[in-house]
Amino acid sequence: KPSPMTGGSPTLIAEAERRFGKKAVITDPKEIEPWVTDWRGRVHGAAPAILAPASTEEVAEIVCLAADNRVPLVPQGGNTGMAAGATPAADGSAVLLSMRRMNKIRSMSAEDHLAVAEAGVVLAKLHDAADEVGMRFPLTLGARGSCTIGGLTSTNAGGTQVLKFGTMRSLVAGVEAVLPDGSIYSGLSGLKKDNRGYSIDQLLIGAEGTLGVITAVALRLVPAIATRAVAWAGVDSPQRALDLLRFLQAHT
Repeated sequence: KPSPMTGGSPTLIAEAERRFGKKAVITDPKEIEPWVTDWRGRVHGAAPAILAPASTEEVAEIVCLAADNRVPLVPQGGNTGMAAGATPAADGSAVLLSMRRMNKIRSMSAEDHLAVAEAGVVLAKLHDAADEVGMRFPLTLGARGSCTIGGLTSTNAGGTQVLKFGTMRSLVAGVEAVLPDGSIYSGLSGLKKDNRGYSIDQLLIGAEGTLGVITAVALRLVPAIATRAVAWAGVDSPQRALDLLRFLQAHT
């Protein structure tokens, strides 16, 4: 089995602990083990450490340190993905960059229909916070109790209400991210009409951390559901299913 301590990892880990403290660096193999395997248990990797920054500025410093020491970083949220995109390579050459300590909801506005959440905010926590102000974040899925906003954005998650509200791409009003050179991209204004050339936000959504590390996201909210009716409908063909869908879209 290859040793996980390769390349410049020891230097990176030691410097990260010196700068950010022990809370930001996990090296105990038992604590690392659950995070180096994908959710389905099909892909197994290795990592000498998990780095867990508490702020966007710390993420930027870690990205610069990793570049200086030629150490790959694998950003990770709740590790609930099905495609092993958050699983490090088996040779232990990469270090995990956990965003779970960045778990603050920076703002929640019913008037603006907008929330700003850090990458490590768990989806269920966002749902609860929106509900408290009479609003709703419409994306939901089975892993809502452990998946994170950064991961959902980085994978352009769809969820169970994608036909009505679209994927995560449709629900993101802006992104804050650390780019590969350590610079911080700030795009959280939430401006509805923003036609200034290239959309860096849209490039980062769905890029799975390959273009930058998402640190916070501005999210579109919708009014909370006032009434709900549940029906069990049987249809005899795919065409009739589409007819029913279009009828419901027009009337609800």
